[in-house]
Amino acid sequence: MSGLVVVGVDGSASSLAAVGAAAEEARRRGAELRVVHAFLWPAMHVPLGPSPLGPPGGGLQATVEKLVAEAVEHAGSVAPDVEVSHAVVTGEPLTVLEAQSRDAELVVVGSRGMGGFVGLLVGSTAVHLSSHGQCPVLVVRETGAPDGPVVVGVDGSPRGAKAIGFAFAEASLRGAELVALHSWTTWNAPAPPLQDEKAPYASGPDELRAGEERLLAEALAGHQERYPGVKVRHEVVHGGTREALIEASRTARLLVVGARGRGGFTGLLLGSVSQAMLHHAHCPVVVVRGDGGEKDGDA
Repeated sequence: MSGLVVVGVDGSASSLAAVGAAAEEARRRGAELRVVHAFLWPAMHVPLGPSPLGPPGGGLQATVEKLVAEAVEHAGSVAPDVEVSHAVVTGEPLTVLEAQSRDAELVVVGSRGMGGFVGLLVGSTAVHLSSHGQCPVLVVRETGAPDGPVVVGVDGSPRGAKAIGFAFAEASLRGAELVALHSWTTWNAPAPPLQDEKAPYASGPDELRAGEERLLAEALAGHQERYPGVKVRHEVVHGGTREALIEASRTARLLVVGARGRGGFTGLLLGSVSQAMLHHAHCPVVVVRGDGGEKDGDA
């Protein structure tokens, strides 16, 4: 791990909530916190300093410095023992934070920022980082249940293995129960091998469910040994994945999903389930890429 948590700030209430969550994450990890603001030069060559007709403390530069200082102060109030640095980087927020993610073990952003369109549930920065970030991305939506479990969506795909490892690590850091949730339907459940060649090809619901329970157990194998102190609850749900995870998020303190899972279209960086969680989950969401998006050694 890099020992660095990065949080993006833009002066919005959502980003201030992200600062608090990032400070807590840095405290749990014993990591440094870096507060980052991406600054775009305004059009029409507006001066950065105060206007000759305005107050001496005005101007874009003073405004940026103030919002960053407020974010740093808030982080210190949440986690006084965490070392906090800050940076104002010239560039578009999506590009700046993606570059910052290369040196971080976690990037934290709010679900909505400044200038968002009314009616949108999650901003473009959160979606973009979840697709392209080089480390896990925590998107702070609602607060979540303080005493609830960490929930991880498990689909048995190789891409999802890093999400499971990250979820175990988070549950361990938080002293929380881990709920490993796997959903299935008769349409997406792989047929179990036939024990009798004369048996009908169609498998009954009991056989299908047993196969899904084995899939979940196999996906978790090895992680429990690494985190023996984490209590794990297996949840196998017959129904849609998005609906099951959204419902589970109502009582969770954190939801962890992979960026893509089984059945995704080649070339897509963010699957429909992870996108649905960013828009509709009732707790903070971490999206973990499993295709090289994380550096070796990350959970």
